[in-house]
Amino acid sequence: VQLQASGGGLVQAGGSLRLSCAASGSIFDINAVGWYRQAPGKERELVAVITGGGSTNYADSVRGRFTISRDNAKNAVYLQMNSLKPEDTAIYYCNFKLVTHKGWTRYEYDRWGQGTLVTVSS
Repeated sequence: VQLQASGGGLVQAGGSLRLSCAASGSIFDINAVGWYRQAPGKERELVAVITGGGSTNYADSVRGRFTISRDNAKNAVYLQMNSLKPEDTAIYYCNFKLVTHKGWTRYEYDRWGQGTLVTVSS
């Protein structure tokens, strides 16, 4: 299974971007999907996550500005980012909690996208 992320770019503060990430390959099932980001010199942090049932959770720093959504038919996840700030500048990574099985037993494993750069200028 491979993940392909897109949608990053350069935007002025206050602007918007929409990130997309789609999974392809042999997929049995998908649990939670999320977006993480890593700014220069900092550790990777969770931005937003959405469960298979549609429940969402956001980092305090983005709540009210970012919206995560998923399209199960397309095996895709999106991140709508509004009111962007310079501190949102980072490489954004999508993460899928994929499910495989052996017999009746289900196993979950991680896949990461390649990262897409978001740069917000002041």
